[in-house]
Amino acid sequence: MMWSALHVLLAPVLVHLFLFAPRALKAQDFEPRQYANAPIGVSFLAAGPAFTRLGFPLDPAVPLTDPKLNTYGAVLGYARVIRIGGQSAKLSVIAPYMWLDGQALFNGEPVSRQVSGLTDTKVRLAANLFGAPALGLKEFMDYKQGLVIGASLTVTCPTGQYDRERLVNLGAHRWSFKGELGASQAVGKWILELSATAEVFTDNTDFFIGRTREQDPVYAGKGHVIRNFPKGMWASVDVTYYTGGATTIDDVFRNDLQQNWRTGATFSTPVSKHHAFRFNWSAGVYARTGNNFDMVALTWQYRWGAGL
Repeated sequence: MMWSALHVLLAPVLVHLFLFAPRALKAQDFEPRQYANAPIGVSFLAAGPAFTRLGFPLDPAVPLTDPKLNTYGAVLGYARVIRIGGQSAKLSVIAPYMWLDGQALFNGEPVSRQVSGLTDTKVRLAANLFGAPALGLKEFMDYKQGLVIGASLTVTCPTGQYDRERLVNLGAHRWSFKGELGASQAVGKWILELSATAEVFTDNTDFFIGRTREQDPVYAGKGHVIRNFPKGMWASVDVTYYTGGATTIDDVFRNDLQQNWRTGATFSTPVSKHHAFRFNWSAGVYARTGNNFDMVALTWQYRWGAGL
């Protein structure tokens, strides 16, 4: 009986904590319930497929037009809830494998690409600053969310497949650092969330046969309206806007400023004490750079530790 009650309490705040499949989409990702509280010591293993079509989500600023590129991803990652300064925090790592094929236009000429391999590894630390105290499993039984404020840093490491003679690659051959500040407010069975991010990039000094490619920071704002349902299920409607990211190649500025809108939806459900599934869909609404790709992802999650 105790586990049944604990399961209902934990499920809506645990099942979302490992949202790696959409994160392959960089600045335009969706991450509902990112700063929700969870018991200290819980670990997560997640895996699942992700599919995108008619775009290049790994790097929308690559100098291509009319992209008809499809990607198929297999995502594997790990996350753990830890304590930082009396509040809960989450440390996570992901290294997706991806298959890509399709064609696009480069300077008006058609180019095609078919490739598979690892994409860039991401390491993320998300720390709650207010409203999500560090609690053990038993203490967490009495926790009720109010206002939660958190911040995170995601580091993308250049570990993915890269060919200096091709424009389309699974790795970016550079580092990036994304900071985020977010707030989550529970109102009955609803949760309202807002967050803002800024991502900066190091230069790619071996871009397309030895050129140097620089990119301006990308700024994004995200919003989520989340509804909790019985037995730990929840669903959300998601929206994001991102701008910036104009590039310079060998000191020649390109007019490729991003000003893009995306919308999507997420549904999550536990299936047992340790297992859960999450479905995520998103699509482009408007893209100045013409990169209105669609994305579908399914994530299986296994959780353990902290007495579960």
